[in-house]
Amino acid sequence: MRDLIATRPVIPAMSTKAIRAVRALEARVLALPQVQIETRHVLHAGMYARTICIPAGVLVTGALIKIPTLLIMSGHATVLIGGEDVELTGYAVIPASAGRKQAVYAHADTLLTMLFPTGARTVEEAEQEFTDEPDRLRSRHAPNHVTTTGE
Repeated sequence: MRDLIATRPVIPAMSTKAIRAVRALEARVLALPQVQIETRHVLHAGMYARTICIPAGVLVTGALIKIPTLLIMSGHATVLIGGEDVELTGYAVIPASAGRKQAVYAHADTLLTMLFPTGARTVEEAEQEFTDEPDRLRSRHAPNHVTTTGE
């Protein structure tokens, strides 16, 4: 069991230089054919979670995250963390600071779930809460599945 749990204590805020590097990478990636990735959203009990599955061989970049969240990963991916490429394998629950823009390359199909406490009642409100770049979110350009419990 221990081998299945990836070790990474925290994803820190990124330097301006590291964020610029992800933006430059993103510009190159966006020039390539895009893979549609469904986003699964859950709003429940004052929590918002969004999950994507990155197919093996696919590189994704995220929007600039402005609040602290938890990031749950299951799979095998290289993630830009603190300006360095970190290979994670298995399952990890990672505290992730505000001020980050991730780049993730999936070596195998990899699930990523980001979650945080919220008072949002809709996915759009939750997205506005965690980023000032909601137009960059895959959920604005690909299929979505939304579960809202009202609890």
